[in-house]
Amino acid sequence: MGGTLAEAMARAGHDDIVVIERSAERRAELEGQGHASAEDVAAVAGADVILLVVKPQDVATVLPQLAASVDAGATVVSLAAGVRNATIEAALPETVGVVRAMPNTPAVIGRGMFGVSPGSRVPADRLEAVVDLLGAGGEVVVVDESHQDAVTAVSGSGPAYLFHLAEHMIAAGVEGGLDPQDARTLTVQTLVGAAELLAGSDESPEELRRRVTSPNGTTHAAITTFDQHGVGEGIRAGVLAAIARSAELG
Repeated sequence: MGGTLAEAMARAGHDDIVVIERSAERRAELEGQGHASAEDVAAVAGADVILLVVKPQDVATVLPQLAASVDAGATVVSLAAGVRNATIEAALPETVGVVRAMPNTPAVIGRGMFGVSPGSRVPADRLEAVVDLLGAGGEVVVVDESHQDAVTAVSGSGPAYLFHLAEHMIAAGVEGGLDPQDARTLTVQTLVGAAELLAGSDESPEELRRRVTSPNGTTHAAITTFDQHGVGEGIRAGVLAAIARSAELG
């Protein structure tokens, strides 16, 4: 995700990015892509915004190194799932602000979704700068940190739900006699087109669904069968289970 964001920000015109990476092989790869890189966390000195893109279990190791080098007035944006702002704030100087962010994988193509929550030491102008920076990778919404578990479940894990739906649509198409590649093409473009239609419409998902569901037609047969199998209830239960699991991990 760190490399993805660096690439997205570079495309958006941010040319003062330095990626800190311990792996010499990965640093060489980043430099080959035109990114400045460094091995030591001390390279954060002088940075206005620092993206902390590490595994949650590595945060405790990185924070003391970060605290020793970060400048007063800087903002640390943490993408470490489940790690609360207060935990990071407690390890950094009081002059350093913290913003917690939850991304998702479509950021790879600049179509990601970020839910961000400012900590107690982030003024409005610094939060605005973070939102602008992350906006290079997609859309950004600002939420209270108490809602981050829901953000994780809805958008952080959300792409997997769509991929799961696509798996079964493709499989059903093949079972119905379609060539596997044709089934994939039909499924993918249908999902992309439907998502873009929803994104560009003022209508609710329910209303858009009703418009293509003629009484006793093919869509009605499918939706009725979904309801009989509890598909809608299963989706809601799954997202709520993801919220609960996110809270446990946090």
